[in-house]
Amino acid sequence: MKKQWQAILLATTLTTMAIGSVSAADASKKASASAAVAATSASAAASASASAKTELLDLNSATKKELATLPKIGDVRSDAIIKGRPYKGKDELLSKKILSEDVYNGIKDLVIAKQKPAEKK
Repeated sequence: MKKQWQAILLATTLTTMAIGSVSAADASKKASASAAVAATSASAAASASASAKTELLDLNSATKKELATLPKIGDVRSDAIIKGRPYKGKDELLSKKILSEDVYNGIKDLVIAKQKPAEKK
């Protein structure tokens, strides 16, 4: 009778260990999946942060060469932008009819019209 109890105890222990091992493996897989999702999210956040830190091109001070790097802006449009300075806002590219709406929509998130600080008297 004592050997039967030992066998039952041994079987129960082995079963418990096997279940624990499977649970640990599942937990490990879930942790790995969570880590992968977290890494992807962190990467996306870092990319977005880097984009947010990217300096906008100032329409009032950019060179012809800098302006020409914008989408659909070549030498002719760069010259027109420079000739129309100063700008109070980037939307003046439309109101002054320097750019078409299509071209403006392509660059509006890449540019800014900074104002010079007021001179002290």
